[in-house]
Amino acid sequence: MQEIKKIETLEDIKLLVDEFYGRIRQDELLADIFNGVIEDQWPAHLEKMYTFWQTVLLKEHTYYGSPFTPHATLPVEKQHFERWLKLFHETLDAHFHGEKADEAKWRAERMAEMFLYKIKYYQENHSKPLL
Repeated sequence: MQEIKKIETLEDIKLLVDEFYGRIRQDELLADIFNGVIEDQWPAHLEKMYTFWQTVLLKEHTYYGSPFTPHATLPVEKQHFERWLKLFHETLDAHFHGEKADEAKWRAERMAEMFLYKIKYYQENHSKPLL
């Protein structure tokens, strides 16, 4: 059985990201969306996610970019974000505990809330963000 531990290193971040996106790639609701957009660029996407969460959770600034922009025109709704969060929480709970795991959940919830709000706005107003 996998040891449940604290998030402390880049290796922990990689475990979180790899396991989470492994679940996404198999999920009946999310797989087609993610696989359709990312296609054969999964290694590059995972690397970007490592740096994102490394920056957020470990305070090691390795991510440069705008997290929302690539998601702005995705065909997603509330149910997609709910499933994304469910899988994220399940992945965290299966491997991690502690303050950083709780922070990861909180930050993911805020991102999902903000992304859904902004995507809905752009869909309803037939517009796109300035890139």
